Amino acid sequence: MKRILIAFCVLMLVFTFSYAQTSGKSVILLISEQNIESPQRAWWASEVDLSATEATVAKRLIEQGYEIIEPSMLSNTVKEKPAFRMLNIGQEDSVQLGKKAKADYIVLGKAVASSGGNVPQSNMRSCFANITAKLIRSSDGKIIAYLEGSGNTAHMDVITGGKEALVNAGEDLAVKITEALNKAKETIKK
Repeated sequence: MKRILIAFCVLMLVFTFSYAQTSGKSVILLISEQNIESPQRAWWASEVDLSATEATVAKRLIEQGYEIIEPSMLSNTVKEKPAFRMLNIGQEDSVQLGKKAKADYIVLGKAVASSGGNVPQSNMRSCFANITAKLIRSSDGKIIAYLEGSGNTAHMDVITGGKEALVNAGEDLAVKITEALNKAKETIKK
């Protein structure tokens, strides 16, 4: 009986430790994206896969130990509630979606790429991307941080250049999201 009790205590400690390690680390990304000469799109509003911005941010957050909630996990939820299918989803609906996904945090934002002029003495065009986002805690809907990211590139094809600029902006945003998440977690520990 004593062995069973010890084994049970050890299992509880392992479970508690592993839960503490993952708690506060799940994120859902709701970043709509508009590339140059393309319509604005978002996975929750259509059948479109993750955008270049979301894919870049997700990759960086995973590298930092965060769990990204996959859109496929929520496809039935989005189909059931028409408000979730709006391209410019509001903060209240994003919090509801985050709670249904059991995400600790939500990144709600918009990424837009645009083209500039020709690069002097070349066939290349300047391409720029800007992202604005909010980091929201799901449990209470509190905005943890307002964030911005930007990126640029030059390319002969403006669509490809726009995608590259969006990826660069996503890299910039991912660093800021990670810093804000780490700061939020440290605040909770205190």
